[in-house]
Amino acid sequence: MHELFRWSSKWWPGLVPLVVFWAIAAWSNTQPLETDLAARSGAALKDTVLDKTRITVAGRDVTFAADAFSEDGRRSALTSVEAVPGVRLVDDETRLVPEAKPFVWSAERDVVRVTLGGNAPLPSSKGRLLETARADLGGVEVVDQMSLSRGAPPRFDNAALLLLDQIGKLKDGKVTIADNKVSLSGMARDLGGREAIAAALKNLPEGFSVALNEIKAPPYIFQAYKDPVAVTLTLTGYVPDNNVHAAIAAAAGRKFFSEKVVDNLKASVGAPSGFAAAVVPALGALSRLSTGTLVVSDREVKLSGDAFYDAAAAQIRGGLPKEFPQGFQLKADISVKPASAPVDPTVCQQLFSEVLAKGKIRFESGRGTIDPDSAGLLDRLTEIALRCPTADIEIAGHTDADGEDAFNQALSEKRAQAVMDYLIKAGLPASRFTATGYGSTQPVATNDTDEGKAQNRRIDFLVR
Repeated sequence: MHELFRWSSKWWPGLVPLVVFWAIAAWSNTQPLETDLAARSGAALKDTVLDKTRITVAGRDVTFAADAFSEDGRRSALTSVEAVPGVRLVDDETRLVPEAKPFVWSAERDVVRVTLGGNAPLPSSKGRLLETARADLGGVEVVDQMSLSRGAPPRFDNAALLLLDQIGKLKDGKVTIADNKVSLSGMARDLGGREAIAAALKNLPEGFSVALNEIKAPPYIFQAYKDPVAVTLTLTGYVPDNNVHAAIAAAAGRKFFSEKVVDNLKASVGAPSGFAAAVVPALGALSRLSTGTLVVSDREVKLSGDAFYDAAAAQIRGGLPKEFPQGFQLKADISVKPASAPVDPTVCQQLFSEVLAKGKIRFESGRGTIDPDSAGLLDRLTEIALRCPTADIEIAGHTDADGEDAFNQALSEKRAQAVMDYLIKAGLPASRFTATGYGSTQPVATNDTDEGKAQNRRIDFLVR
């Protein structure tokens, strides 16, 4: 018995290496098999649309987990793995991607980024939306907060890609698809952007419709700056079309008798109704300022600067709003230019002559009514008269030689009197002025040409 025990004690330790060698051999043979089955199972799914796919193999048994986007797709994927040669058993841990009701997708833009949120129907759809956003919105950060969900309406990708293109036209805002309804809100980046977006929405895929479009246009801004140092009037901003552009430029040329007009206006849609009818009188008010700025933002008119004298400032504040179309409002910040030093009559005459050499007082054809375009010129002449408190001034009216002498004489008198009345209304004493009409008796040019006749139709200021 003791001999048997001694023999067995010597024998069993020899089995240990054999067991180890057997385990190593089994492991060596199993690992390549499992790796091969995993690779072939993955290859079997190459044409199947899945998300979060995970394959693990133990021996010849496969655990298959994935999110499928349809029941048919899930079953097809499971069948493909079960059909892989060498697979004995498939542990099915597949599931369907959750369904979104309603199916909502959105793209939101702020100052620095675009955020894609809500749901995308497939990984390929999600990738395409991200790629398009990054390509079309160059330099803008794109943040992906999209989830994968079932339930997208037909042609979802086409609708979402079209809306992404509209995000590029926004300064800020949001576009949303909820099932087959589209909603938009925010501020267009440029004038005309709102209209461009509305036009693009007409190309939504079949089945989609616009439930809400609250895209706002940026303010429609027109600006004019009168610079007495550079002697310029600079126009910037927008006008509705070329015809309005030409009309405003022409009005500026008439109202600003000495300034060079620098025209940087551009045509764009989005002007408020009555735009030109508000801008033209506002330019007339600006012409009455020694220096000033005009800003028309939608229906708000801001006018700031220095009038030549107190009465002019009061006239502008009280009279300009009455000239606007309905809906336009004036915000006036008008002060009065500090009074210039008095001058003697000789200098006064020189100043009158210099100003009248640059511009002419205009009247309605055949009448004694002053054209409103001449208000800026008359205010400048009024300022000079205020600097000559001791000078008596004759206001002389002249006509061309067309028509009867008696009519021309009466017309020249009416026009001289109208100018005198303007100065008196400005606060100057009537005793300093004399209005005289000379008809066509004192021409300064030939009456045989239109140009000569235009020179003869004039008002002169003569210091006595």
